[in-house]
Amino acid sequence: MKKEELKTPCYVIQKNKIIRNLEILKSVQEKTGCKILLAQKAFSMYSLYPLIGEYLSGATASGLYEARLSFEEMRKENHIYSPAYKEEEFEEIAKICDHIIFNSPYQIEKFQNIALNKNKSTGLRVNPEISTQEKAIYDPCAYGSRLGTKLEDINDEVLKNIDGLHFHTLCEQNSDALKKTLDVFEEKFGKFLYKMKWVNFGGGHHITRDDYDLKTLYNCIDKIQNKYDVLVYLEPGEAIALNAGVLYTKVLDIVKNGIDIAILDVSAACHMPDVMEMPYKPPLKGGYKEFEKEYTYRLSCPTCLAGDVIGDYSFEKPLKRDDILEFQDMAIYTTVKNNTFNGMKLPDIILEENGEYKVIRSFSYKDFKERL
Repeated sequence: MKKEELKTPCYVIQKNKIIRNLEILKSVQEKTGCKILLAQKAFSMYSLYPLIGEYLSGATASGLYEARLSFEEMRKENHIYSPAYKEEEFEEIAKICDHIIFNSPYQIEKFQNIALNKNKSTGLRVNPEISTQEKAIYDPCAYGSRLGTKLEDINDEVLKNIDGLHFHTLCEQNSDALKKTLDVFEEKFGKFLYKMKWVNFGGGHHITRDDYDLKTLYNCIDKIQNKYDVLVYLEPGEAIALNAGVLYTKVLDIVKNGIDIAILDVSAACHMPDVMEMPYKPPLKGGYKEFEKEYTYRLSCPTCLAGDVIGDYSFEKPLKRDDILEFQDMAIYTTVKNNTFNGMKLPDIILEENGEYKVIRSFSYKDFKERL
């Protein structure tokens, strides 16, 4: 299939850019001896799992279904962490996962023996209580966070038979934020690390971003591995597919209400939820900041939600009905989070390689109906 044959809206995942990211991550593993896992919560396009498995050590899951997906489709190291496990699911989790990370002493007490009886490696997520970001919704160390156990609740009995410690504090950040976290983590929990086999640095590492400081990352990994004789794991999600996908959409209509408004055939609420949750304005090819160029439009969506708006952009030329727009960095946190509010059709998922386009998945009314 050629580009002009694509039907909007559609996600196009760019295989060559995925490979470029994977090569960077593989080099980190080779340079330091650490292991890097795909965090499926950001990118779960399992048709690419065999490719990803050629470069990375495995995958990590946030629940049973993600764990099943990586067990079936990647078949490498399979890790899982959840704030709380369900009793009726844990036997299967213990069967298919290699590393099982608990969130609290109670979860250890309740489930650890099941995991140990199946020869699984178990860990505890800790809360180093060091915030490195401003938005509380993405801050695992914010006041009232449920994520991880604080130092005051840990003792030798809690860590009995535990192989590793896990922390996760970052979100789309550079290695300076990791170093800041690691300094506090080591100060608080370093005394326990001598008895551990591994330490998991969690996710949020933007390793494949152009300005990412790899040298500081190497130093952080080397310091912990050499000092405590442990294996370091990292589990980025975004870094695997960062800047490796676009979302094509068509202008359906243009109306005016104080500002020119272009109504697209894509929805922020349904197809790019982080636009509303973070919030942020996604990069748009040929689009500029509002009023920077001559023609400014509010790009909005066809649902009934008044706030279903992507943002205000300016253009060098006026938009026209049936124009095709290209939103960038749309591989991550899109297909894994999208929904069918208002009965919106899910966009096709397309894989592009060297100018050839292959439909990986196309959705229909049946997909909407059967969810209900």
